[in-house]
Amino acid sequence: MDVPILEVGHDQKTLDSMMEGGPVFHCDLCDSELVNKIVLLLLTGLSSACVDNTTGDLFKSPALVAVDMRKEMVDYLIQRSETHVAETVIEEDNPDTETSDHPTDIIEDFLDDFTSLKRNMLSRVSGWLLSERREDKIDDFVQEMEINGFWLMDRRASVAQTLLRNVDFKNEFHCEMKFDTIEELSEHKSQCIFRSLNCTNEGCNARFCAVHKEKHEGICPFKVLPCEQKCSAMIVRHEMDRHCITICTMKLVNCPFYPVGCQSAFPVCTIEQHCSEFLRSHVMHILHVIHKQVASEDNLKQHMEALEKSPSFSKLSKARDPRSLTLAVKEQEAKIEKKAEDDGVDS
Repeated sequence: MDVPILEVGHDQKTLDSMMEGGPVFHCDLCDSELVNKIVLLLLTGLSSACVDNTTGDLFKSPALVAVDMRKEMVDYLIQRSETHVAETVIEEDNPDTETSDHPTDIIEDFLDDFTSLKRNMLSRVSGWLLSERREDKIDDFVQEMEINGFWLMDRRASVAQTLLRNVDFKNEFHCEMKFDTIEELSEHKSQCIFRSLNCTNEGCNARFCAVHKEKHEGICPFKVLPCEQKCSAMIVRHEMDRHCITICTMKLVNCPFYPVGCQSAFPVCTIEQHCSEFLRSHVMHILHVIHKQVASEDNLKQHMEALEKSPSFSKLSKARDPRSLTLAVKEQEAKIEKKAEDDGVDS
């Protein structure tokens, strides 16, 4: 059962502002992607603390200490996040201290510190911290809490937002705008870079911050895009690879006469143009196959010249594979030979 969690909420900020005589309405929107990452960290951190606190204890289990441990952890995290700015100033005075100013790194460090404080003696003195069994128990307890709904997502999100606002002193991941009226706040939220958007691509159910719209558009599997191979089709991104290697008219293919020597590769839609432009080369390859055992290079050139003089030579370009072109060449050579014989008889 979830217990109430102390949070720094909008109402408290409103009261503070009223006492100060300033704007009373605050935009509380945050980077939802970052909030979700922190939400995951919170459950893993709690699981780690519970597991390490009860290692080797015959009378306590992680589930038995989870409620109290959660409250302690939330109180600890909020207190650390509220004093983080002061801690950062002190660390900046120490050039040997390397720290990250990214919120997830900061909160992850807080969680590591809390877990370290809660380890029992057995966890500290044994090889438990580096064991695979520890990682398995942490993962198992995370799953157990998720299945039982021990710490609901929306409650963790509320804590995550509070922590994010406290440690994000550069205001990179949350909005700090303040307004005098609720109408002004409402108008701002409709344009705030941290407002939630639904993907407009058909079939996509993704929801994200407006600040991440361009990033999502760059990876959305349902976005319709021009074909990567420059054909005229518009293709959904997750279908692009299949399109490009199957039905795309600009798909590169080897010449159908590759087996007999043509090394060309070209878009499949230009096969007719290629066969017409390279007809002489293809026929020469076929002549090599037909007469390779009996004809010299000079003799093959004579065969080629005879075929080129034939009025039906250009029709050979209709052949789209070695077998059909071989049959067509043999047929034309037979006609040329018969005509030569007939001409000899007539003379």
